[in-house]
Amino acid sequence: MALKKNGFADFVVGVELMVIENSNQNNPSIDDVIIGNIEKIILKYNNFFDVIILGDVLEHLIDPWTTLKKLKLYLKDDGIIVASIPNFLYYTNLRTILLDADFKYEDSGILDKTHLRFFTKKNIINLFQENSMKVTLITSKFDEEKGKKYFLSKIFKSLHKFFVTQYYIVASKKGD
Repeated sequence: MALKKNGFADFVVGVELMVIENSNQNNPSIDDVIIGNIEKIILKYNNFFDVIILGDVLEHLIDPWTTLKKLKLYLKDDGIIVASIPNFLYYTNLRTILLDADFKYEDSGILDKTHLRFFTKKNIINLFQENSMKVTLITSKFDEEKGKKYFLSKIFKSLHKFFVTQYYIVASKKGD
């Protein structure tokens, strides 16, 4: 696991919904793998973690608001949550919905069939703030770093949000 190999972590815990054959669940660098629904299980790690990583997790949950509140309990007082969340405002979604009148789920991507929740940057910030967390960094994955869309968004700042595919968030436990 890169976190331990590169000296970023001493102890790594993974939570998976189910056992997945031939996966990273048996990686010896992971100290504890917990199988279960993160929305329902209680972990034994209160006030324990420096960092909780939610890489493309929150959009798959029935109630990400309550789950985030629960996960906050597992953080040390100076702990952070690092999350990545797809941007619903991405222009191809809006084009399909507005012009084609079609909310078409896909096998992958922003409209992935397994996504239960959809977020914009504003909604993401609210999600963390409603849980008394302070968003200390929010950055994005732009769908291209050159070309017409990139230059349009540089000229017209309000267009940027339509070309972002993913937001990356760092939020501290202390919301003050």
